[in-house]
Amino acid sequence: MKRKKNAPDFILFITVIALLAFGVLMVFSSSAVVAGQEYGDPYHFLKKQLTWTAFGLLAMFLVMNIDYKWYRGYVGWFMLGTIILLSLVLVVGIFSHGATRWLGFENLRLQPSELAKLTMVMFLARFYSRNLEKTQSFKKGVLPNLAVLAIIAGLILLQKDLGTTVVLLGATFIVFFVAGVRIFHLLFLVAGAAFSVLAAIYLEPFRVKRFFAFVDPWVDPLGDGFQIIQSLMAIGSGGLFGVGFGDSKQKFFYLPERHTDFIYAIIGEEWGFIGGFLVIFLFGVFIWRGCKIALSVQDNFGRLLAIGITSVIGFQAVLNIAVVTGSVPVTGITLPFISYGGSSLLFSLIGVGILLNISRAVNLK
Repeated sequence: MKRKKNAPDFILFITVIALLAFGVLMVFSSSAVVAGQEYGDPYHFLKKQLTWTAFGLLAMFLVMNIDYKWYRGYVGWFMLGTIILLSLVLVVGIFSHGATRWLGFENLRLQPSELAKLTMVMFLARFYSRNLEKTQSFKKGVLPNLAVLAIIAGLILLQKDLGTTVVLLGATFIVFFVAGVRIFHLLFLVAGAAFSVLAAIYLEPFRVKRFFAFVDPWVDPLGDGFQIIQSLMAIGSGGLFGVGFGDSKQKFFYLPERHTDFIYAIIGEEWGFIGGFLVIFLFGVFIWRGCKIALSVQDNFGRLLAIGITSVIGFQAVLNIAVVTGSVPVTGITLPFISYGGSSLLFSLIGVGILLNISRAVNLK
């Protein structure tokens, strides 16, 4: 007799909906001025974000009803497709904001690197669910996955996207750890990842400038240090309760990327410490529920897939907030569910859909 499925995790679902709703509000607040100036329509970015939110929610509900075990048989095809799409970006990709990361047209484009994060954790989940005994062997249990990771990360780095590469490395490390890879091997991986990131910074002059701007932004306050200074000014001026929704001063062409990578600074300005803490709290709840699902599911594929998706979204949120608050150098990644951006929103919600489907296979309390 087929066992009846449980209801999806309500706490995870409502947490994501809350982040989405707050994100829509903040995209409008942070983008209305620039949208009115550049497009003659203050609702330009809001309408696009609502459209992507609708598509993302539809995708989430569809994926939520697909048995997560189904993906095991198609992971290889997903990986092949991802590599092809990442390669196509380098040939026929759309150039924007100093980088080529998108496929499609000016008004309809996708960023394959967002898909790559999901594909990579799915690939790792299948590998270790079938070869858990190989985790103690570097040659058989780690090296094959490092080869795949090197291909994916290399293609993303060629798109001048260090931020996504760092998220990918971080999520991979967590999946390795949960799968049971030896500590010595993990330390070796951390050293290798650190060396790779430093090399990527050193080989690109604009990243070197960003790094020194992070060390002391006031050395060049009107150049490379401008963005982080304006971000800190926005957060600092918010105080405890903020200046009020819609009353940000920094969004008036002072803070670059105000509705994308640096939207958290506008949140801090308009909603203050309370609003900024609320966002962190909601992401904390998301990580908690994702980990609880991973700990509750019985099969290794579901466990590793759940922790991988949770790691991708959670690590990206932590990294984005760290960038905006000046805790790490600027990397150029969005805040999941909140920043303006179609690809990030769509694939994050697809990941949530998979998590919700895994939650239907367990009894959460």
